[in-house]
Amino acid sequence: MLTEPRISAIVAAVRRAARDCILPRFRNLAESEIGTKSGPTDLVTLADTEAEAQIVADLARDWPEARVLGEEGVAKDKANRDEMAVAEWAVIVDPVDGTWNFAKGLSVFGVIVAVLHRGLPVWGMLYDPVMDDWVAAGTDGPAEMVTGRGRRPLRTATEARAGRMNGYVTLGLYPRIVQAQIVTEFPDFARVTSLRCACHEYRMLVQGHVDFCLSGPVPHPWDHAAGVLAVVRAGGVARFLDGEPYHAGRTRGVILAGASEVVWTDLARRFAYLA
Repeated sequence: MLTEPRISAIVAAVRRAARDCILPRFRNLAESEIGTKSGPTDLVTLADTEAEAQIVADLARDWPEARVLGEEGVAKDKANRDEMAVAEWAVIVDPVDGTWNFAKGLSVFGVIVAVLHRGLPVWGMLYDPVMDDWVAAGTDGPAEMVTGRGRRPLRTATEARAGRMNGYVTLGLYPRIVQAQIVTEFPDFARVTSLRCACHEYRMLVQGHVDFCLSGPVPHPWDHAAGVLAVVRAGGVARFLDGEPYHAGRTRGVILAGASEVVWTDLARRFAYLA
């Protein structure tokens, strides 16, 4: 089961991998250390594979009853994706979220870890290796920002007027014809953009800096499980666009995260055709 010592072990493993595998390769990657997966913008680097291997090894040793699974492991064996949804306990790792940014020398990348119990997130961590701080959320209490100065509770924003809302939409993950339809809504908002990094997009939402995040049509657990939990624990709403609650077993569907029920309902109405 999930215990405080195990949570501490997860945090320690992530920070250690950042120190050993990620930061030494930031702005220091050889061309041979950058590859592609599904397409030319879907990158994987040596930092991704080395960090995942180290985190998985550390956590598997500490928590042998849990399945410890990472994004790069799924790329090698698709059966690992199914295991994330059905395991009694699973620890899901995205070793470098925002790999495109990382590979291009932009410091908007992070590490995402989620603990799932039968496919439902019960603890999550959104970690910034550059600043060595993280958002943590469990099933009790608020989402918190953890830094070297301590912990502080987080709360989503209160803005509900579309013209003053800011948000993130992962536009490039949709077919071109759908992109053209989505952008017709953009002028109604103050600003709509993308950081190309789910870790930092969810961090911004739970800190109250933006009002919504709309995902792509393939809800990878390593991108969303921790963020969905953090949004809820910060007072927001995160569920599939068709109204279904989040579960790692779902392989298709758009996740909409909003700062409040009012925001979520407004966005769900506007983008209902994506459900």
